[in-house]
Amino acid sequence: MPTAREWWLLSRLPGLGPAGLAELAARAPAWPEGWLAVMPREAATALRLWLDHPARSPLTASLDADEAWLAEAPDRVLLHPDHPAWPAPLAQIADPPPVLWAWGDLGALAPPRLAMVGTRKPTREGLANAGGFARALAERGWGVVSGMALGIDAAAQQAALDAGGRSVAVLGGGADVIYPARHRALHERLREPGGLLLSEHPPGTKPHPAFFPRRNRIVTGLSRGVLVVEAAERSGSLVSARLAGEQGRELFAVPGSIHNPQARGCLGLLRDGAVLVRDVDDILAELPAWAAPVEATPACPEADAAPAASTGNDDPLLAWLSDTPTPVDALVNLTGLSVADCQRRLLALELEGRAGPAAGGWVRLPAPGGAW
Repeated sequence: MPTAREWWLLSRLPGLGPAGLAELAARAPAWPEGWLAVMPREAATALRLWLDHPARSPLTASLDADEAWLAEAPDRVLLHPDHPAWPAPLAQIADPPPVLWAWGDLGALAPPRLAMVGTRKPTREGLANAGGFARALAERGWGVVSGMALGIDAAAQQAALDAGGRSVAVLGGGADVIYPARHRALHERLREPGGLLLSEHPPGTKPHPAFFPRRNRIVTGLSRGVLVVEAAERSGSLVSARLAGEQGRELFAVPGSIHNPQARGCLGLLRDGAVLVRDVDDILAELPAWAAPVEATPACPEADAAPAASTGNDDPLLAWLSDTPTPVDALVNLTGLSVADCQRRLLALELEGRAGPAAGGWVRLPAPGGAW
């Protein structure tokens, strides 16, 4: 498999892009000849030049600069699909980022996560709701994911951190670029324990309007669900709401007054089927498999709490299943297995008649006679 340096290189090749790279990676070609054989010509030419004559490749200077940035601090990491801290839920979206530049506490990726988004011009009530939900989620062991934008995003992330919880900010520029500028203090706080800055763009990349809609796919992709706290009819938060549906994430919205223009987006989402939430219990009721999250380390996300006891030669994975559907990404977080290993063992359990897929995840099947 490619090394971290080689994943960086793949992410920089011309004519490939995140979706194309994800498609090639799924085929698991041998490095490097297998990759060269299946790449578009432009990308293959650039890769061959770097492999054979790195001093002549225009990619070398960028690589050296990015490696120097990583080396400046131990909490700067280049995450890639083979890294042990790579977020498993990103494997479920159509165009996952090739790599993620991380700065901060990778432990922020350990607990189950909910995205919180909303308007950049919130009402006082909207800000209070953002802070209240973020604090309640933190107290239940959940992490908050957002985009460090003005308004609802920043209020939710700051409240989660203030409550001793964890928060991940996905940026629309380089992880080292503070945007908006007034969020310097929040940017610094997200680099401390409990916080994490992520970007698919290399260090030094200036924010661009085209980057923010694509940033949103990572915000939602990292999360089990998306809570829209307050949003106008043309709010960018509605892009996140659409992505949540496309990615199979649960969509939640906080109701507001029909006389509040900043609530009309949420009211529209509720009309179209989003789950109405009044408190954090309304959210967790829709996510039963995640209602009792566990803490884990980023490198080996094994649960601190033991599952229900298994008997005989049962696969330990079976002990995490019940008659309530459990998503694969939840099982990955609970067991510490890789996505591939988890899916392989689920298939084996299905063939044995002990587990099966259901709407929303996997369930444990009763043995003949009705016993589990």
